[in-house]
Amino acid sequence: MVFIIAEAGVNHNGSIDLAKELVNKAKFCGCDAVKFQAWSAVNLASINASLTPYQKIECIEANQLEMLQKLELTDKDHKYLRQHCENVGIEYLCSPFDFDGIDLLASMNLPRVKIPSGEITNLPYLCKISNYKWKVILSTGMSWIPEIESALRILSDKNSVSLLHCTTEYPAPFSEVNLNCMKTMANYFNLPVGYSDHTEGIEVAIAAVALGAPIIEKHITLSQDMNGPDHKASTPPDEFKQMVDSIRNIEDAMGSSVKGLTESERKNITDVRKSIYTNQEIKKGQIITSDLITTRRPATGISPMKWDEVVGSIAIKDFSNGEQLVI
Repeated sequence: MVFIIAEAGVNHNGSIDLAKELVNKAKFCGCDAVKFQAWSAVNLASINASLTPYQKIECIEANQLEMLQKLELTDKDHKYLRQHCENVGIEYLCSPFDFDGIDLLASMNLPRVKIPSGEITNLPYLCKISNYKWKVILSTGMSWIPEIESALRILSDKNSVSLLHCTTEYPAPFSEVNLNCMKTMANYFNLPVGYSDHTEGIEVAIAAVALGAPIIEKHITLSQDMNGPDHKASTPPDEFKQMVDSIRNIEDAMGSSVKGLTESERKNITDVRKSIYTNQEIKKGQIITSDLITTRRPATGISPMKWDEVVGSIAIKDFSNGEQLVI
């Protein structure tokens, strides 16, 4: 099954109550995991880190540090959320953004971590991740093949790695999604390649599944009208659930690679296919020519694929117009 991640990210706005509700909504949507972010603002950004263009639209803070300080979750919050996830039956997943975040997740004995796109060129960070035996999901937004290759050389010794194709823009333009890169990466690295979706709507994530993505990640929000950097580019619960349901339907629809008669088709085949019928009266002993016969439903008689065998044969009896032919 496709592993579906609801990216809660910072859409809790620093509130543990909102974070808990995001867990509940992710479970309601049918997701496999809900993902948070572990970091300390002072470790993540300097005072010189300006807001990104999309953050400037949604945020009033002067810089990233000021914005991030309002969005932090404490270690206690993360441990509480992990327990709440266990209680409701959904996997707690997290992206560490600094060394403290990595240490926190290691102390929680998580089976899996997600490396965000911004850390793919962070050598000391990748080396610290590689000290632990995790299933790693590596997001590849903003990166080139050689950069991914370098990161994998560090991670792959101890860790089982899956990649996520991603376009790091919020929302991502459809013209820059480049879903075909999933196949390029899968062929080049011989690794599972999923998709982290930042587009508006749900159709691109569904299309990625049809192209073979084993993992889908998408931002979830309680409301796109909330204040915060990511809400506008996130998906509200009802729409998110529609995406999950559609993905599950696509999984079913992908089915078998064997082309043949399915069980549900079996009951229709006789009524939909045709047999050879007379097109006018035919007398016993008459040579059957192509103008004397036609094809009609149902397929309870001679198959039209035997047309050439029938033409030129001798009628074994009198046939009325519109009668199923026998020879």
